Amino acid sequence: MAEQQVESAYLRAGLTVAARRWRGAAGEIDLILRDGAELVFVEVKRAVTHGIAAERVSGRQAQRILAAATEYVATEPAGQDSEMRFDVALVDGQGRIEIIRNALGP
Repeated sequence: MAEQQVESAYLRAGLTVAARRWRGAAGEIDLILRDGAELVFVEVKRAVTHGIAAERVSGRQAQRILAAATEYVATEPAGQDSEMRFDVALVDGQGRIEIIRNALGP
């Protein structure tokens, strides 16, 4: 349910879905979207509060997401030169969404 809420928020912002729950050898990515030429890899976390949800994104999990994204972009025409960012979408117990852009990148 949280992933659907987050997807809807991105769609309202004009992004398009490239993949849902994409799985590679390194693991799964909840959502992959396109914002023009940029790929947006999204990890969705739900908890009672946004703070608790944010705490659930571990360093190990971030590395897994980055590795899986590397696999995914290998299928893109620009490969590793693809424009991309890594967002974390937090959903609290009330269904409010907070999107942290570039949460796993510079």
